[in-house]
Amino acid sequence: MSNFKKKIIFTGGNGRFGQVLQKTKFKDKVFFPSKSELNILNINSIEKYLDKKKPDILIHMAALSRPMDIHDTNIIKSINLNIIGTSNITIACAKRKIKLIYFSTQYVYPGSKGKYKETDSLLPVNNYGWSKLGGESAVQMYKNSLILRLCMTEKPFIHKSAFSDVKTNFIFHDEIIPILNKLLNKKGIINLGGPIKSVYNFAIKNNPHIKKISAKKTFKGKFPLNPSMSLQKLNKILNND
Repeated sequence: MSNFKKKIIFTGGNGRFGQVLQKTKFKDKVFFPSKSELNILNINSIEKYLDKKKPDILIHMAALSRPMDIHDTNIIKSINLNIIGTSNITIACAKRKIKLIYFSTQYVYPGSKGKYKETDSLLPVNNYGWSKLGGESAVQMYKNSLILRLCMTEKPFIHKSAFSDVKTNFIFHDEIIPILNKLLNKKGIINLGGPIKSVYNFAIKNNPHIKKISAKKTFKGKFPLNPSMSLQKLNKILNND
């Protein structure tokens, strides 16, 4: 993955993107601890693993995401995994001066006007967005960190229908990997995704039989219809690399 001589730990290695990453041939010393090896809800577990591996970078991907309504029906699980777990990781990294890269989401933005820049105001419209923003709050306090506001999905697109009224920045998991490599030494906040288009227009390229559906009708106002992000900062970094 990388030309840096770094030792990297990924949390959430059993997640959808983590499984894609684990199929990648890495040049670095890369570790994907299981939950029994590193439990983000147990600070002692985190610290014990970090002291054993002594990483240069920790990339925090472990999170609760789907199904989206779980963040309404089980807010305790959402708070624990996305806010408290991320805070624990940040504390452990800060104590050891380990570079922290946090996978956040475009859903921290209000989701109304689109083309959000990293400096724009944040106001999630659903609990998933709030839970990820809660994680960001801890990471923001630690200056040796990078927050990636991501919009990514599986390849091929796994759903049988797609929103025609939601504009977003979907990019496939495998396309993220070479970009992530170029961001390892960056700090601050970076939006990361693909060109802005509707979810339907993104999905139909790989599945001409996909059906159109409406997020406005499905979620009745609890889903951002245009959380699309400006990729100006990302593109500048990639073009100068």
